[in-house]
Amino acid sequence: MTNLASNLVRTAQAQPDGVAIKLDDAELTWQQLLHLAGTAAGALRKAGVEPGDRVALILPNVPAFPVLFHGALLAGAIVVPMNPLLKAGEIKHYFTNADVKVALVWNDFVDQATAGAEGTDTQVIASGPLGPSAADLPAGELIIEPYERADDDTAVILYTSGTTGRPKGAELTHANLNLNAERSADVIIKMAPGDVVMGCLPLFHVFGLTCGLNAAVRSGATLTLIPRFDPAKALEVIQRDKVTIFEGVPTMYGAMLNHPSLAETDTSSLRTAVSGGSSLPGETLRKFEEVFGCTLLEGYGLSETSPVASFNMPDRPSKPGTIGIAIPGCEMKLVDSDGADVPPGDGIGEIAIRGDNVMKGYWNDPESTKTAIPDGWFRTGDLATVDTDGFYTIVDRKKDMIIRGGFNVYPREVEEILYTHPDVLEAAVVGVPDEMMGEEIGAAVAFKEGASSSLDDVKAYVKERLAAYKYPRHVWQLDALPKGPTGKILRREVHKPADD
Repeated sequence: MTNLASNLVRTAQAQPDGVAIKLDDAELTWQQLLHLAGTAAGALRKAGVEPGDRVALILPNVPAFPVLFHGALLAGAIVVPMNPLLKAGEIKHYFTNADVKVALVWNDFVDQATAGAEGTDTQVIASGPLGPSAADLPAGELIIEPYERADDDTAVILYTSGTTGRPKGAELTHANLNLNAERSADVIIKMAPGDVVMGCLPLFHVFGLTCGLNAAVRSGATLTLIPRFDPAKALEVIQRDKVTIFEGVPTMYGAMLNHPSLAETDTSSLRTAVSGGSSLPGETLRKFEEVFGCTLLEGYGLSETSPVASFNMPDRPSKPGTIGIAIPGCEMKLVDSDGADVPPGDGIGEIAIRGDNVMKGYWNDPESTKTAIPDGWFRTGDLATVDTDGFYTIVDRKKDMIIRGGFNVYPREVEEILYTHPDVLEAAVVGVPDEMMGEEIGAAVAFKEGASSSLDDVKAYVKERLAAYKYPRHVWQLDALPKGPTGKILRREVHKPADD
């Protein structure tokens, strides 16, 4: 039996009284976590959730997330983790595309989820810190024996935006997630009982889900949660809980290094840190290792690869500035525009990945799946070089994706909202370098003749309709956007004015 929730059952049996989850003063032991998850599984089953049904989670990093994530898995359901910052129109697409049966939603986000559920068959159920109340989700029989699932049965659908349309659901199987958590915990991080893992990466995101929650559950390590990253809070928790493993995106490392409270914080417990999501500046890596006295390892992955594909490994010399070598069970290579292999040391190619970490496909989208995996190798859209030692270095993105603070933002999605504004004639969205976020969202717009809207009006319009990390912080006006001979807007020629 491969059900991902089996990891929780085994760990609860091995160390029932060990601390599984912490959130400030609140703690759950492994036995308590399993019992709450089993209670949630029974309640979901009573609510009509059958094996294979989709259950959405719209939750911040609170104990309810690991409780309800494992509860849905115990019941044999497929989990659809969603960013709590999504707005109603975005939520509706997820609910409709995945045919979500039940959405378990943090109390603060129920209104948006309810609006998103209008016209769908999705039942929205409010959740508190440990899950829904008995009034909102009546109890059923306790289920602590995981429903049997096959290796290639879908466990999680993670939505990832594309450059040419609406977000697509990457189907990650029980085997994908089990094996990637195993490699993350055992091979890269060396996680074990007694370790304390900082849970400041969002659990709805594949990095936090696999390398944080799933790896900790598999290893019996404590996961100490922060609902929303704040450098002062992160430093406080490192000292208070004696955190041994920190997982973050580059902006988090920079924020902690530059926070005034660092000088008074005891970070001596920290042993290992891992970074992903976007490129980590070499100076940040060097300074963090020096100041915190720990090893900082950089790696690479995508939602479609569960996510970890490559890493600088702890048992061999690292190469700062690279994303490391392929992890066990994963093959990586570079291909040119015709799909032919680009040999090591022979220039730039697109990273292609094959292995037990690669998704089953995109949910109900065989055409996109075939495009992404034309020959058994997943095309990442990332351009890189590889040296003769097998270390990869990202040099550019084939796709126009913007990475803001570790979150992927795709220009097309933002542009489509801009184009719904009544005064916008043309729009192009591009990344703008930013010291704190790595990249910010920038938008060039050309107004229709006679338009009365201001640039601030446009910014507010998009902010109301997209998650907070997606709307453009920089908006500037052009008479017309640069275009090619066919009339296609040339995004690569759009640049933020120096005085904006």
